[in-house]
Amino acid sequence: MRSKAYWGYDDAFMDRCRAELSWSPAEISAPQFDFHVCWLEGAPIAFYGLESVDCALTELEALFVEPQYIGTGIGRMMIEHAKLRAAARGSIRMVIQGDPHAAAFYEAAGAVLRGSRESSSIPGRHLPLYELALNSRTDDMENTK
Repeated sequence: MRSKAYWGYDDAFMDRCRAELSWSPAEISAPQFDFHVCWLEGAPIAFYGLESVDCALTELEALFVEPQYIGTGIGRMMIEHAKLRAAARGSIRMVIQGDPHAAAFYEAAGAVLRGSRESSSIPGRHLPLYELALNSRTDDMENTK
């Protein structure tokens, strides 16, 4: 939530987003999900979550970085790791419903704007929808185990 609030959203907005930006232990451990946390000196500083939609498509469910680490390259490391993980699971494409403030980040990672999707939290608010082509080679994953 701190990562989302970094962009200046007020408390009322954040309260409306809370359910959409929360995952239960059952969801986190479900086979269609793949969550990863980046730790620094024993503290979590970033995480992402993937959801397998079908055998060829993964959706980036979340990618958040603690505010003091935004702009340090942690987010870039996390998206690159997410791309490798999705490819290792057999996906050839990744879909990302991004925050409008993250447009430059996702585009720099190779994502292409494909349209928009209505927010699950705030009816009438449309969020950019990106697509990333994934490298189908999974031998690079051997280095991340």
